[in-house]
Amino acid sequence: MSNIREEMPVLVRHEGDWKGTYTIVDNEGKIIDKYNCHITCQFPQDGSAPYFQTNRYEWPDGKREKYQFPGSYEDKKLLFDTDRILGKAWETDGSTVILWFSYKGVPDSYVYELIVISPCNNHRARTWHWFKNNQIYQRTLIKEERVR
Repeated sequence: MSNIREEMPVLVRHEGDWKGTYTIVDNEGKIIDKYNCHITCQFPQDGSAPYFQTNRYEWPDGKREKYQFPGSYEDKKLLFDTDRILGKAWETDGSTVILWFSYKGVPDSYVYELIVISPCNNHRARTWHWFKNNQIYQRTLIKEERVR
């Protein structure tokens, strides 16, 4: 049986809690939205899932959202198939993971996410490239620090 901890070492470096900001911009760079995030990345030992992620968001007006994403693992890829998203992630080098995903409720759209972790494992930068009908229409810029 394949082991996510051995076969995806860059992803494993993301284990823990991260806090930062999401900034969404349109194609001209105009800010559409900005909010705080707290992301928890886990590799459960209880066998419930090879990977489990919890995303918490908070806007300046007090609005809050929380989502959970259990992931399966196959052939050096992390796979997501939840009520909300369908996606897969893979490593490209010693500091980068690429995630492709689509929201199940938004037809003809998908997102490519580039995730880069620092050599010290305490900082990461993520960018989302949003496509609808194969045309990019916005980007999400994410800056995070490890808090645990």
